[in-house]
Amino acid sequence: MSAEILIEVLGNMFLWETVVAIIIGVIGGMLVGSLPGLSATMAIALLIPLTFGMAPITGLVLLVSVYTAGVYGGSIAAILLQTPGTPSSAATAIDGYQLTLQGKGAKAIGIATISSVTGGVVGGIALLFLAPPLASFSLRFSAPEYFLIAIFGLTIVGGLAGKSMGKGIAAAGFGLVIGCIGVDMLTGYPRFTFGQASLEAGISLIPAMIGLFSISQVMMLAEERRKKKVKTTVAKISGEVLPTRKEFKSILKTLMRSSGIGVLVGILPGAGGDIGSWIGYNDAKRSSKNKEKFGKGALEGVAGPESANNAVVGGALIPTLTLGIPGSAATAILLGGLYMQGFIPGHELFTVHAVTTYSMIFGFIIATITVGIIGLLAAKYFAKVAKVSNGILAPIIVALSVIGSYAINNNIFDIWVMLAFGIIGYLMRKTGFHPAPVVLGMILGPIAEQGLRQSFMMTSESILTYYLSRPISVALIILTIATLFGPTVVKWVKIKRNKKVKAA
Repeated sequence: MSAEILIEVLGNMFLWETVVAIIIGVIGGMLVGSLPGLSATMAIALLIPLTFGMAPITGLVLLVSVYTAGVYGGSIAAILLQTPGTPSSAATAIDGYQLTLQGKGAKAIGIATISSVTGGVVGGIALLFLAPPLASFSLRFSAPEYFLIAIFGLTIVGGLAGKSMGKGIAAAGFGLVIGCIGVDMLTGYPRFTFGQASLEAGISLIPAMIGLFSISQVMMLAEERRKKKVKTTVAKISGEVLPTRKEFKSILKTLMRSSGIGVLVGILPGAGGDIGSWIGYNDAKRSSKNKEKFGKGALEGVAGPESANNAVVGGALIPTLTLGIPGSAATAILLGGLYMQGFIPGHELFTVHAVTTYSMIFGFIIATITVGIIGLLAAKYFAKVAKVSNGILAPIIVALSVIGSYAINNNIFDIWVMLAFGIIGYLMRKTGFHPAPVVLGMILGPIAEQGLRQSFMMTSESILTYYLSRPISVALIILTIATLFGPTVVKWVKIKRNKKVKAA
């Protein structure tokens, strides 16, 4: 990054549009994150249509601000209500709520806030320094590599889908089919349009994402409202928010180690904040001198998962911006937003569009620090938001979904697309499927198709021979095979070991 670009980027950080985007994104993300059942992923999907009328820098800074604040917001409900606002804050609830019962809820929030800021800043710095060289390396990619990158990206569906790899692959396959709808890119012949002119442009990605994540969530909230639920009360908050010097010293190593773990987990496509937080929690417990305190109100039990899941945010953006492979479900939605703004992940993001990209990264770091400031001052008030009735939330989400879907192309058809995918998303959730692989299939499908068809045009020999003659392609093939069959091999080895132990 040259001095001229740095000066321009820093100047963008002081524009009133950027400042307002960060503040609104942080507050909105914290509110959404603290609401059990909602997530940063859903918030990003809802906001993408609203960013079309903004300058690219303002829009992207708003999205990453919501992302980092949403991940933190889940810890507030986890600590004070023992109800994780997001899946990535589930590990925080174990010791965080115990501290609240002991009258140390304020301190638990303080530890969570400091840990989140530490992890987020470490993740942002890693993004700042690791992404550009990786993007430069992507210059060596041609059509075969882009095809294999897309295929490798599709292998992460296991991480996005949860426990069932089979369901993840099926959902991604459905996304691939949806991505084929429209006019063929080479022949100009309509595919899967059934004579409908509205389908010739394909299924619009943003209305589909809003339906899959937002409308389906509204249906789930409506279903929960019909069930009898125990009333949730906000625990009384007392004591000092900031830890003492001794307490901070006791969690410092955990903060640094878990932040590093979070960055590495984030870089692994499909891992996500929930995996990072549990690994951070387990590492904190393993390396602690007071293992017996875990589960009973250990400060390290809050610091570990919170620093890890917020470091995942920056780590997950690295493969997203450089290779177009989302590191989490939220970055899969963010990737769709980049494409809709006309930005293609890779080297050009850090050269042609360097000012925009680095402004987004710096905005992300500043937003993370802003999360810390607002979190320390007002986190206990955000917890009260968790008591807002679903009957109020649901209509607001539906209204925003309809407005956002229509605003993209000013087309009523997009609203019907959003509603159709909302029903599909609801049925998927009820049957154990996750909507994220569908979005991944819709994004990566056209890239894979274009890369493969161009590969056939680039060579007259066997396509397999051509691929195996390219070192980067061979490495990507090996990575894809390892990702697909690695978990099965590890599971098989564990079963064999257990059998030997039992036999002994």
